[in-house]
Amino acid sequence: MATTDITEADFEKTLTDHEIVLVDFWADWCGPCKRFAPVYEEVSGRHEDVVFAKVDTEAERGLAAAANITSIPTLMAFRDKVLVYAQPGAVNATQLEELVTAVKGLDMDDVREQVAKARNEG
Repeated sequence: MATTDITEADFEKTLTDHEIVLVDFWADWCGPCKRFAPVYEEVSGRHEDVVFAKVDTEAERGLAAAANITSIPTLMAFRDKVLVYAQPGAVNATQLEELVTAVKGLDMDDVREQVAKARNEG
């Protein structure tokens, strides 16, 4: 599956309609973002079951602010609408493949339990 651009208007629907969504927050002026883009595109082609979304932080300032993006590129991974990974900085193809594999392998019952526990403690 190729990468897809998403906006604030369709962000929630994208998360709701798909089990696994990776989101690359980027900007056109960002050198590391431009170097990461072909890696993101390449890996997306190997995972038809995962949405590889891109958010242009310049065009989608509200969404970037809501996601607390302070550095780009930032990569986020959602599974069943739960944020399971968020990290600034570009990764290489091997690291991105490992991330996708890790997200696919998550025990979501355990993740939801951990999220609930963290909320109760916070």
